[in-house]
Amino acid sequence: MIEIYTGNGKGKTTCAVGLVIRALGHGMKVCLVQFFKDKAYYGEQNILKKQKNLKMYSFTPKHPCFYKNVKQEFVKSECEKAVELIEKIFKEKSYNLLVLDEFNIALCGKFIDIKKIISLLEKRPKSMEVVITGRNAPKGLIKIADLVSEIKEIKHPYRKGVKCRKGIEY
Repeated sequence: MIEIYTGNGKGKTTCAVGLVIRALGHGMKVCLVQFFKDKAYYGEQNILKKQKNLKMYSFTPKHPCFYKNVKQEFVKSECEKAVELIEKIFKEKSYNLLVLDEFNIALCGKFIDIKKIISLLEKRPKSMEVVITGRNAPKGLIKIADLVSEIKEIKHPYRKGVKCRKGIEY
C-alpha cells in the first residue's frame, strides 16, 4: 500500500518512524529516505542507524527556504538522485517498507516532477509498503494512495515562542 502522512501538525515523521520500528520488530527490511534533514541531527537517526535490517539515506539536508546559501539547482540535483535511488529500490525489490520522509516538501517545491513520481509509484512492487510524509501532499499523490492521514495543528508551543526541544522535536 501507499500511505501518506500530511498536514501542518507535528508528528508526521514520528508516525513513519513508528512504522519503521514496528516493521523492524517483525524482521522486515526497511529503507528510510529523508529529505531536508541533516544526518545525525535528529534523534531517530542516531538510534535507527544501529538497526541491522535498516538502510538510511539523506538527500538535500537543508531547505532553501530556511538556508539562504542553499542553491535551488543543488536541491533539484539531490532530489533527482533520490528519485534514481527510489527507482533502483523498486527494481531490486529488497525492502518490505520504504519511507520517504519529507518527500511531499520536495514535491510541492517542484524539485521533483509529480507526474514522474506517480508513474513510478504505480509501478512499485506490490509487496512493498511505501510511506510518504510531509506537509502539502499533492492531490495526485493523495488520489493514488491507499491511506492518507492529515495531522492538523490545533495548538503548538511554538506559537508561545518555545524553541525546538532536543529529543522531542528533533
